[in-house]
Amino acid sequence: MSRSKIFGSTLIIAGTTIGAGMLALPLASAGIGFSTSVMIMVGFWALMSYTALLMVELHQEADSSATLHTLAKQILGEKGKWIASFAMLFLFYALCAAYIAGGGAQFSERVAQSLNIELNAPLGTIVFTLIVAAVVTVGTAMVDKVNRVLFGLKIAAMTAVLFFLAPNVTESYLLSMPMQQGLIVAALPVIFTSFGFHGSIPAIVNYLDGDTNALRKAIVVGSSIPLVIYIFWQLVTLGVIHQQTLVENAGLSALIGQLAAKVQQSHLSQLVGVFADLALLTSFLGVSLGLFEFLGDVIKKQGKTQNRIVPALVTFTPPLMFALYYPQGFIMALGYAAIALAILAIFLPIVMVRKVRKKSDKMNRYQVVGGQATLMLTGIVGIVIVGAQLLISFGVLPALG
Repeated sequence: MSRSKIFGSTLIIAGTTIGAGMLALPLASAGIGFSTSVMIMVGFWALMSYTALLMVELHQEADSSATLHTLAKQILGEKGKWIASFAMLFLFYALCAAYIAGGGAQFSERVAQSLNIELNAPLGTIVFTLIVAAVVTVGTAMVDKVNRVLFGLKIAAMTAVLFFLAPNVTESYLLSMPMQQGLIVAALPVIFTSFGFHGSIPAIVNYLDGDTNALRKAIVVGSSIPLVIYIFWQLVTLGVIHQQTLVENAGLSALIGQLAAKVQQSHLSQLVGVFADLALLTSFLGVSLGLFEFLGDVIKKQGKTQNRIVPALVTFTPPLMFALYYPQGFIMALGYAAIALAILAIFLPIVMVRKVRKKSDKMNRYQVVGGQATLMLTGIVGIVIVGAQLLISFGVLPALG
């Protein structure tokens, strides 16, 4: 396996993870403090890396081109296939709708600022979607190349933001303890979703031809990069703005304004905006690639077509229409993204691995360490995440950020 492909796959995983959710982390963590949020992030990084490796173990049971849809049907039958399909579609379409709506608006602003061309919001959204759709339709190799450039620019923008903010970190802000214990539970779904990249795993498996060692390297390193970046991001945001101020002034625009005011740097707001654009775009590429490969597999299995145009239309048209006609309507649905992600990234892998391990011969076969106890603990964490989101939905816990 070429190092270039492993490197590219690593960046796709990292780029998919570091998306718009990163900008919500300080808002979700505002009421729980820096140290608590870091402990939760490390825990979720370990959890998501572990379940991603479970997916690698499962992919040994099928062809390297198999998606989660194929694996679920092969291992769990029709019921498993439909559960996986529903959770995948709900999560991916919700995220794609969010990225199209947010990215389209930002795209229009960037075109107006840089090229002096005025695009209305709907046209900007359509053009933005067509550009991303073209890249994804060409294939994973094209996403790899584009993602490398965008990821490099994103890291550069992130470094610049950290450079401006780091000198203004106040130790007492970082030592602030949780304001309310309930806020710790309420923050779990947002932080959990920020580590989600599992939808892109089948595409990476196919890209790396099912090479287990290459996949393990890409997953461990690719998921570790966001963890390091998240910790530094939390350090400079929670260390620059007082905990109470963040809680009282929730919202991304308020966060950017407070950061810019703290350092008295007029260009910081624009710089954070550029970083937000790049974070959203790289995440959109990874999520839409996963949805594209998933739908392509479903369509191919039904024998309807072998070309890539039909999967592209099915992938991008529904979220585009939703974003055009209901630009704010998907926000409530995003609150349930953590539930869909828990099904895809925790419950399904656990159930499938348990079934496969009972039947398969362990000789000459990769198996994730941990055994039944680790699987059970992982399932309990998943139940806690789903329960936290349901409590938020019913108004028992506050909605953060």
